[in-house]
Amino acid sequence: MIEGLWTTLKAFFSKPVTISYPEEKRPVRVRFKGRHTLKRYDNGLEKCIGCALCAAACPADAIFVEAAENTDAARYSPGERYASTYEINMLRCIFCGFCEDACPTEAIVLGDNYELSFVDRAASIYTKDLLLEPVAEGGQLTPQETPPGVFTRSVPAMQDPSD
Repeated sequence: MIEGLWTTLKAFFSKPVTISYPEEKRPVRVRFKGRHTLKRYDNGLEKCIGCALCAAACPADAIFVEAAENTDAARYSPGERYASTYEINMLRCIFCGFCEDACPTEAIVLGDNYELSFVDRAASIYTKDLLLEPVAEGGQLTPQETPPGVFTRSVPAMQDPSD
């Protein structure tokens, strides 16, 4: 009984851990999974190739991907295809990170933004325009025009696993 009273008295005289949220924001942990972002290469091309592996890996069925073919006149990604439609329903998303793990090009990344609020259900569906990160300095917006049969990109070369 005295041990319980001692614990109560210690807690009573200690400083509270409450923070006033909008004015003061706590830093997130290293492994925190927040709002999704679709990444780009340095030259402005999108990393997403429209393979829909992220949608297949999503246990909540929150991701919808529709692919289309790249052309020399309109190139969005370095591959043969790109995601013409990419949508994430944030009301269904459980922020597990399986989409990030499944992506072969590391196009989808769960960032550290945790301030997600919606006025209606339609605002909770993040489209490709909302998810794509801005173009880096020196890059071009997509679609880009490329010479026929020639495609150059600033993507790191793959290493041979036998090396």
